Amino acid sequence: MIKTAKVNHTLRPLDADEQRLAQMLKALGNPVRFHIVQVLAERKMCITGELVEFTTLAQSTVSQHLKVLREAGLIEGEVEGPATCYCLNEAGIRWLKERIGGWLAGCCGDAAAAAPSDGDPACCK
Repeated sequence: MIKTAKVNHTLRPLDADEQRLAQMLKALGNPVRFHIVQVLAERKMCITGELVEFTTLAQSTVSQHLKVLREAGLIEGEVEGPATCYCLNEAGIRWLKERIGGWLAGCCGDAAAAAPSDGDPACCK
């Protein structure tokens, strides 16, 4: 019996920008990677060994997380002798912030107008 992949005809393919945004959000969806990005934002740069100390994970595991963040365009690394120094990819972070700001632009207009009244939830009103 040959299995065929399901085809979802209701979803349109993502364009290149949407694919990039999805890849970045997926990378940030992991708590360890989210924390690494926070640490890099606070410290401006870190050597891999310092990131290992922050996470308490094995160096190989941290390296894999760094690879995912690098491939998503969120961080960049520079080899300095036997170590790699990582920092945020400013262009990638700026791009992400712009896309998040424009994503779902028609949703959730005025925060004051969306506040629930009389204790009723504002969901789906």
